[in-house]
Amino acid sequence: MSRVVLGIEYDGSLFCGWQYQNERRTVQDEVQKALSKVADNRITVHCAGRTDSGVHALEQVVHFDTEINRNLDSWLMGGNANLPRDVRIIWARPAVDDFHARFSAIARFYRYVILNRKMKSALIPHQATWCYNFLDEVKMHEAAQALIGEHDFSSFRAQGCQSNSPRRLMYFINVYRQQDQVIIELSANAFVHHMVRNIAGVLMEIGMDKQPMNWTRELLEIKDRSQGGVTASPYGLYLGGVYYPDKYGIKKHPVFDLLAPDVRRLKY
Repeated sequence: MSRVVLGIEYDGSLFCGWQYQNERRTVQDEVQKALSKVADNRITVHCAGRTDSGVHALEQVVHFDTEINRNLDSWLMGGNANLPRDVRIIWARPAVDDFHARFSAIARFYRYVILNRKMKSALIPHQATWCYNFLDEVKMHEAAQALIGEHDFSSFRAQGCQSNSPRRLMYFINVYRQQDQVIIELSANAFVHHMVRNIAGVLMEIGMDKQPMNWTRELLEIKDRSQGGVTASPYGLYLGGVYYPDKYGIKKHPVFDLLAPDVRRLKY
């Protein structure tokens, strides 16, 4: 039995999320079907982090176990030959030691893209969230800094979230503008359900001057989702990358250079 690790990108616009669901189109189902054709045997993949309906991935990381002997190019090229156009395997490598796509991860990185102009886009209607009102990205960035550190994120957690604990460790969060796009980038050890979208919704309210800059800190203290404002659209949300200890040999997204040195030295 060997374990193979894959990096996968996908446009989540036409998917009902990552996780397999009966009679619904999901990324996991498409990937498993494609790899199973290469193996001529059933393949089950395990991901670093499940994404919701409409959410995209620049680099989802998955692993699978198999007794079938195929070289890495076969998994890469054969898998892509059997995948639909909105999913691609971008790299493949053998697993090292006890690697697990989910449990070996130290941090996840998400990017949220907001198209901030008067007109919607004809080209990227599902790749960015549209906001008509002007957003002050400087205020959004300053307000977001209150979220850094370990907190109870109950005010930013979906009411149906099944996680055992609302506590998460936020490593960094940055908000900046690129022409008519406002981009939120953030990394944490893990995320509760809808956490990024709820953070984006709060920051957009602050950026439109509908809420004060200390609202993020107040929400952390309140620990009440009903006080937390609107959940932002899934369109514009990307799983950007996953950070693993060096021993696993998985190339890191440059954004993880923002992690503190003590986090980058973590082994587990």
